[in-house]
Amino acid sequence: MTDPVLLKAELPGLAHVSSGKVRDIFDLGDTLLIVTTDRVSAFDVVMANGIPDKGKVLNRLSEFWFGFLGVPHHMITCDVERMPAAVQNHADALRDRAMLVRKARPFTVECVARGYLIGSGWKDYQETGAVCGIKLPPDLPQAARLPEPIFTPATKAVSGHDENISFDEMAQTVGAETAARLRDLTLSIYGRGAEYAEGRGLILADTKLEFGLVDGAITLIDEVLTPDASRYWPKSQYAIGTSPPSFDKQFIREYLESIRFDKKPPGPALPDDIVRRTSDKYREAFRILTGRDLDTV
Repeated sequence: MTDPVLLKAELPGLAHVSSGKVRDIFDLGDTLLIVTTDRVSAFDVVMANGIPDKGKVLNRLSEFWFGFLGVPHHMITCDVERMPAAVQNHADALRDRAMLVRKARPFTVECVARGYLIGSGWKDYQETGAVCGIKLPPDLPQAARLPEPIFTPATKAVSGHDENISFDEMAQTVGAETAARLRDLTLSIYGRGAEYAEGRGLILADTKLEFGLVDGAITLIDEVLTPDASRYWPKSQYAIGTSPPSFDKQFIREYLESIRFDKKPPGPALPDDIVRRTSDKYREAFRILTGRDLDTV
């Protein structure tokens, strides 16, 4: 059973402060309310229609990982009934897709961990023999498991594409000590997530994390180890030399390529079949990782 698609959070009485490709953020004073909509982007362009239950999957999966990882994070609760009264006035619209969080001062970098040679890392390796300046052994095939996970930071683009940068460039932005701490935290979280996922029959190929300062302490923020921010592969379908199927927006990207989408806004409306298959894939990822169906949460 799916609820109506939410493309934009309209919450009279709450102060809207910003919106990204997927999330709408409201200022509650000492805290923020993050609403994860069903908007979907591909090639950094938001599509005209959304994916049923996608926002709920991302929100509830982040809730699961924040609880599992045991690192400082910004989440207070995802239970609407425990949020301020002004939020509870919109409980029906927000249930399962809202997170009350501590305010943080975000670092202006994306923290990326890669355990496999795929995506932009594969492209970089083919051209340079390295990924983000990190030299790798020669003649590695596509989707090869790396000798050890690597940390490859990126700039955080408000719109458009993030751009990979070197660790030294990151250190110049946030400071050497902070950069080292963010690298170590990212690789630790990736390692824990990858180990857990493998036990569930999934390979966590790579992931993107965000951190900020809460009361001066480095804190994990935004989403964590979701299909939107991570590349998950079924172990049963993994083969080096290929691009394995992933639990994300693969059906959408393939459709857009088939219609020769120019990768510029506005995004087109997606066919019903693509929407349904993508929704099913997100829900399947949630079920595999948490051991629960989304409808029973």
